[in-house]
Amino acid sequence: MTWDQRYATDTYVFGTAPSGFLTAHAGLIPHGARTLCVADGEGRNSVWLAQQGCDVTAFDLSPNAIAKAAKLAKGAGVTPKFTVSTIEDWPWDAAPYDLVVAVFIQFLNPAERATVFDSIRRAVAPGGRLMLHGYAPKQVDYGTGGPGNPDFMYTETLLRDAFPDLTILRLDSYEKDLDEGAGHSGRSALIDLIADAPA
Repeated sequence: MTWDQRYATDTYVFGTAPSGFLTAHAGLIPHGARTLCVADGEGRNSVWLAQQGCDVTAFDLSPNAIAKAAKLAKGAGVTPKFTVSTIEDWPWDAAPYDLVVAVFIQFLNPAERATVFDSIRRAVAPGGRLMLHGYAPKQVDYGTGGPGNPDFMYTETLLRDAFPDLTILRLDSYEKDLDEGAGHSGRSALIDLIADAPA
């Protein structure tokens, strides 16, 4: 099943509430930040960030997801800029962002991930912030969301090595029960990275 087919439903696959990662660290979201939401799906995170006062741009490869994101934004009274784009085709160098948010973008094999992480780093403006959230390898055992391949998961070492010049504010692996739509439901092995680029 393609992502567009997966999103071809009135139900929001990952719910309409923002990621608990973002709400737990709301105090680290710079007010008014030029924000990029990477592969943002149905808009739950971009809409919430816009409600927090961020100037949000978001993209996803699925036209169905973007249509649902626009509907969610309209209902919330905010206007993120939504674009249909693959992660490979996004113009990463077009404009730097004060905040880059990447939540559960674990559809990339290790080689693809390295390329995208490099692109994400280039998109963070000097003095900007990266907030990245995903699954740790033990998630494969839980099977409550994400790919079933441990190669697609993140470790603290992997993330530290991927963004060596960033100053880490938070890098933590932990377990938690998620209730974020049918797509992320149940006990989960998670990992967070919040880090700042040099000014």
